[in-house]
Amino acid sequence: MTHTVVVYHSGYGHTQRMAQAVAEGAGASLVAIDADGHLPEGGWDALAEADAIIFGSPTYMGSVSWQFKKFADASSKVWFAQGWKDKIAAGFTNSAGMSGDKQGTLTTLFTLAMQHSMIWVSQGLMPANTKGARRDDPNYLVSYSGAMAQSPSDGGASDMAAGDLETARQFGQRVAEVAARFKR
Repeated sequence: MTHTVVVYHSGYGHTQRMAQAVAEGAGASLVAIDADGHLPEGGWDALAEADAIIFGSPTYMGSVSWQFKKFADASSKVWFAQGWKDKIAAGFTNSAGMSGDKQGTLTTLFTLAMQHSMIWVSQGLMPANTKGARRDDPNYLVSYSGAMAQSPSDGGASDMAAGDLETARQFGQRVAEVAARFKR
């Protein structure tokens, strides 16, 4: 059995709700980065013990939140020892805009994983991009490199689209399945 950890920062609760859906799909544990950019007690140990790490951050100004960036910078100690080398990695993000430059955030998460010599897992879902597609269909935002969600700027986490949360759940499941293949 593989051990997956979802490490994320959430500013307003939307990314936390997405992290919960990813974790549900992956059977993963959650490690939240706090408002000051720190992991909870035991957070670094949980990441060290993981077979797969799924990174999550809201998209602010086209990239990760400063709290997530602080965590990423602090991971340089792990990088120096190559502590995450060959672990499975993936990432997800949320923003208010339909595009919202979320791809910039996924690229930042991907780059972090590549610097740690990790193995990146893509979304693995076909797009919901036909005339008949509805907002609550999985992968309506059509991402291939990681999971994306869009939340109205005037709505809370409970207002997130069901399709985005299902996308996150299926994404977590895919990451766990890939991690299991590598663990054999």
